Amino acid sequence: MENYTFPASFAWGAATAAYQIEGGWDADGKGPSVWDTFTHQGGDRVFKNQTGDVACGSYTLWEEDLKCIKQLGLTHYRFSLSWSRLLPDGTTGFINQKGIEYYNKVINSLLENNISPVVTLYHFDMPQAVEDLGGWRSEKTVDIFEKYAQFCYETFGDRVKLWITINEPYIVARFAYEEGILAPAKKHPGYGAYEAGHNMLRAHAKAWHNYNTNFKKQQNGAVSIALCSDWAEPFNPSSAADKEATNRYLAFYLDWFAKPVFIDGDYPVSMKLKISENSKKEGLKTSRLPELTEEEKALIKGTADFFCLNYYTSRKIKHCTVASEDPSFICDLSLEEIKDPDWPQCAPEWLAVVPWGLRKLLKYIKKTFNNPVIYITENGFGQNDPPLLEDTQRWKFFEETLREVSKAINIDGVNVQGYFVWSLMDNFEWIYGNNARFGLFHVDFDQATLPRTPYLSALKYSNVVKRNGLEGQADNYVIKGPITSNKNKIPLKGSQTQI
Repeated sequence: MENYTFPASFAWGAATAAYQIEGGWDADGKGPSVWDTFTHQGGDRVFKNQTGDVACGSYTLWEEDLKCIKQLGLTHYRFSLSWSRLLPDGTTGFINQKGIEYYNKVINSLLENNISPVVTLYHFDMPQAVEDLGGWRSEKTVDIFEKYAQFCYETFGDRVKLWITINEPYIVARFAYEEGILAPAKKHPGYGAYEAGHNMLRAHAKAWHNYNTNFKKQQNGAVSIALCSDWAEPFNPSSAADKEATNRYLAFYLDWFAKPVFIDGDYPVSMKLKISENSKKEGLKTSRLPELTEEEKALIKGTADFFCLNYYTSRKIKHCTVASEDPSFICDLSLEEIKDPDWPQCAPEWLAVVPWGLRKLLKYIKKTFNNPVIYITENGFGQNDPPLLEDTQRWKFFEETLREVSKAINIDGVNVQGYFVWSLMDNFEWIYGNNARFGLFHVDFDQATLPRTPYLSALKYSNVVKRNGLEGQADNYVIKGPITSNKNKIPLKGSQTQI
């Protein structure tokens, strides 16, 4: 391919999440979220005990964010609503008008600049009041979330045409309710992930049906759920056990949520069999994976108008038996995830640079889930702090990734209709705090004004957006790993200081 082109109506975007950029954690009547509670408790669970109390200051500096979006020439901007900024206790019993005004300002100013908002209802920051009722482990949250979704449709749906209900249910289920690494830091090995995932699926489905029944005809929008997945291949291609483990990895990671939503309303067969088998060995009469009733299967099946994929890396998969007397998600997986030493690594440490894995994953989704419309709603490359502003290695990653996406579209026939960089700007990157920098724009967290400065990759990405494609000849540099930043921040030169 000499030219790497994209469809005429391709959505070029960048993404953010409310807790990671807004700050103003208790401003103007906002209620606390689980991430406020989590970070305020300290205990070295977050890099240098940093918090999102201020983050990028977007609650008061939205106009600065908008300048960045306009400089990039984006057609779309994905952001999330802070559930507890709108509904301080998570319910419509008390509505925070200041929160409505903030998001109206964001949405209206985007539309005034011909930028389409893509709005996520829940991106990890559940109101603490809802968590106190049981959070995603409680059936109560299913109905609470549906009412929250309806409130958002009523309030913003006249202008928002692309909705995402829940971001990365796998990450929330496993790391927030099983292993307790992320907020709200609940550890329920063997049960927590499956209970949380079960309720998130039902909450998403109810929110989708609410829109489809009550709003779609009038508002003419679309609703989906954002699923994350690595690509996976057998560590030993000739090993039947490694091949089976690879299939199991994809089943637990992606198909856990994608199969019910896009195929038949039920969990993957291999997942059900594995957890049931282990449950019996543990002396249980029923599986630790909650069973979906026929009514629930019908509720969940077909509840996505497009496929949202968050992709970052790939893994080689090796079968292994995890020895433990206690049940856990890890025991059910029974595999080892391996980073190929030939793959470059960026920040954080788990993120191996594997652009070709995205193309393979896109082909898998096309084949497995009936060729859906796909939006790549997150994809990025992190730098440790302090980062390189002349981030040539990161741009090489984006360039190679976009070539793979173009091949998937033009050669493989995958129906990809949008690509969103994670992230618009450096932000509070969950447990990595400000140390993992994914932004197209550098944020100086040491200055009270939190100035945004474009990285070289921002300049390069804006050129791709302008021409809706990549030039055939790649830039003359290669990705080398592991990726490390120098001790001194390098300012961009001349015209590169602004796009």
